[in-house]
Amino acid sequence: MTAQSTNEYHDTDPARPEASSASRMQAVNGHYANGDTPASSEPSYERVQIINDEKQFTPDLTNQVQRWGLHNAGFDYDIVAVFGSQSTGKSTLLNRLFGTNFDVMDETKRQQTTKGIWMCKAKGMNVMVMDVEGTDGRERGEDQDFERKSALFSLASSEVLIINIWEHQVGLYQGANMGLLKTVFEVNLGLFGKKTADGRNQRTLLLFVIRDHIGTTPLANLKATLAADMQKIWETLSKPQEMQDRQLSDYFDLSFAALPHKILVPDKFESEIQELRKRFVEKGREDYVFKPAYHKRIPADGVAFYMEGIWEQVQTNKDLDLPTQQELLAQFRCDEISTAALSEFNEQAKPQRRPIESGKVVEGLGSMMRNWRKGALDRYDRDASRYHPGVYKRKRGDLVSVIDSTLSPLFLGQLKNLHKACLASFKKEMLDGLRGEGYNFAHVVATARECCEQRFVEGGREVLVEGTDWSYEEELASLKEEMKSVADQCRKDETKKMVNLIERNFKRQISEPVELDLNRPTADMWDKVLTVFRETLGKTEASYLAKAKSFNCTDEENVAALASLRKRAWLALRSKIDEQTADAAFLSKLRTYFEERFRYDEQGVPRVWRPDDDIDGAFKKAKDQTLELIPLYSRISPIDKSLEYTLPSEPSDPLTSTEEFDFPSTLVIFSETKAQDLGTRFRRDADAHYVEAKRSTVSSVAQIPYWMYGVLVVLGWNEAMAVLFNPLYFAMLLCMAGSAWIIVQLGMVGPLFQVTRTLGNEMHRQVNNRLREHFSQPALTQPVRSRSVSNGQDGEENELRELRSNVTEPM
Repeated sequence: MTAQSTNEYHDTDPARPEASSASRMQAVNGHYANGDTPASSEPSYERVQIINDEKQFTPDLTNQVQRWGLHNAGFDYDIVAVFGSQSTGKSTLLNRLFGTNFDVMDETKRQQTTKGIWMCKAKGMNVMVMDVEGTDGRERGEDQDFERKSALFSLASSEVLIINIWEHQVGLYQGANMGLLKTVFEVNLGLFGKKTADGRNQRTLLLFVIRDHIGTTPLANLKATLAADMQKIWETLSKPQEMQDRQLSDYFDLSFAALPHKILVPDKFESEIQELRKRFVEKGREDYVFKPAYHKRIPADGVAFYMEGIWEQVQTNKDLDLPTQQELLAQFRCDEISTAALSEFNEQAKPQRRPIESGKVVEGLGSMMRNWRKGALDRYDRDASRYHPGVYKRKRGDLVSVIDSTLSPLFLGQLKNLHKACLASFKKEMLDGLRGEGYNFAHVVATARECCEQRFVEGGREVLVEGTDWSYEEELASLKEEMKSVADQCRKDETKKMVNLIERNFKRQISEPVELDLNRPTADMWDKVLTVFRETLGKTEASYLAKAKSFNCTDEENVAALASLRKRAWLALRSKIDEQTADAAFLSKLRTYFEERFRYDEQGVPRVWRPDDDIDGAFKKAKDQTLELIPLYSRISPIDKSLEYTLPSEPSDPLTSTEEFDFPSTLVIFSETKAQDLGTRFRRDADAHYVEAKRSTVSSVAQIPYWMYGVLVVLGWNEAMAVLFNPLYFAMLLCMAGSAWIIVQLGMVGPLFQVTRTLGNEMHRQVNNRLREHFSQPALTQPVRSRSVSNGQDGEENELRELRSNVTEPM
């Protein structure tokens, strides 16, 4: 608004014993600097600035209402506000109408008098009067934000809004504040246009006071113009969907009044002022302004909270933040400059997207991003900093957001690619370190981890961009977790390898001692075996614990690994025992043990059986001693019970066994059925040795007479001569003699005898088997033997007795 009156208003009413405007300017909230109050003013009419020029609501309004004596007024009070252009006499009008003491304009200067919104109690009336800062002031310039918010606050909180307007402003759009009213009406309809709890619309009286009315234009015409302008404004409002059919009259009543020129016709001005005052005082008048329909129905003691809530809604409403012409120009130009800078920035950043998306770590990406960002912002700052500072800063923030949103995927992609590369490098370095001999696992992992983390941190720092809140800490934490998982898995694998190696060493260490102990059966055989097992296992566990320190194994892992190692060691022992007690091996041990006691005497000299030897007694003793070994071997049962070994029944190594481990069953070597079968098979082998011994006595008795050798020489003389004088036979004899000489010279006599002895033993064994088959088969068919078999052990002895008689019959 540029239209202003050339007249200067000053409250010079002689009827009011008030101080001059200069003296009133010294007061703050109705007080003088020394704390005194003018003699003509009462404390109950002190004014208070409810909203300052910084848009802050006063916290003292509740106390001020109490000082005014309205705290207990209930609904018996009214609120009126004034609205209009700056320096149009609004404060003067309120002082004349309600006896308030608002500051008025200095006569020598035309400048802003009222800053913010002030409130004062009317003299002799329960009316709270608000003096609102004028619109279109040069002090605020194009900043209309406070004008819109103060106008909306006044409209929403007062019952009567006095619109102070000059006569020559009627018919103008900006001069009459019609654009501002339109904005205020739209926002007021959206915020406060809903019906109250009792179902009625919140109504307000708009009292147009036309100042300096000289009468050239009739008041009726001025009323019609203003009413038409208000109706047009209402029709062009952007209403909410549910309020499209609402009319101006549903929310506002229009009233009009005209005041003559204050300087030119002061007497008439004063009389009209008094007449207008009656409309606020005399309730019986038809044009009384404070009608019940306009009251907000807020108790007086809650007015302060009510107004504060309205101001908060007004402050937070974005529909009032309309830009000025300067801001519009700045927005347009800053958008153009920002678009150009952003286009150049995108062209620079585009080539690096594909390598990042393909998983490549781009060297120097951070430096490039910082240069792109700085170049775009420098170009924007150079061209846009000349425009409106607020718009420039806001658009710069938008540009920074767009740039950062474009760079952020590159930053995150670089971090992910760096993450993958560092993790792969960690795996490679760790595996390379584990290939050598005598490595320290913890040192290898720590070195690889430190190198990997350092590389990632350097890459993460390089790709950071100043001025952003980007951080690589989260990705670094994720990398550390993955490295820990990889290291743990590798540690488990290495631990398994270590345990397997220790297990192989354990098997090798116990193999020979256990085999020796099992081949020399004694009563304390299992004591010896378990002693060797415990000693070897103790060394094995110590070896594991020594190596486990370099693996950073936890106590729980060590406990689990040792339990697994003990179980696997026991299984290795049992496997060796099973190997030594297999059917063929165990029967061989029984035969060896039997032969040592039957075929050799106490001094270990081989026996040559004679007819007068007690073969039956020796056979029975050797057989009984041998059969006693079967119960000894059938179960692992040491004499010293402290050597008994125990394991938990739960599986301690789920990787080697998915079934429940039954330790007690591993103590049993032979079942009863198996033991009986082995006993039966051994008896058959022992019987063959017995038969062989009997046959040897037969051969020693049936010797060839010495004279028979002389007969052979006489009878074979011709044949010997035939060989000597026959060239073919003689050549053969020479060949045999030469072969014998060569064998002797080469030292092959012993091996040849050994081979011959081996062949002889094999032939001897085959003959024994055939003799046994020959002599045992007829015995089974004899009735006497069948009866003896049915009689158990006696039958077996009868069978052997018959076998002996059959053997001795040829004698």
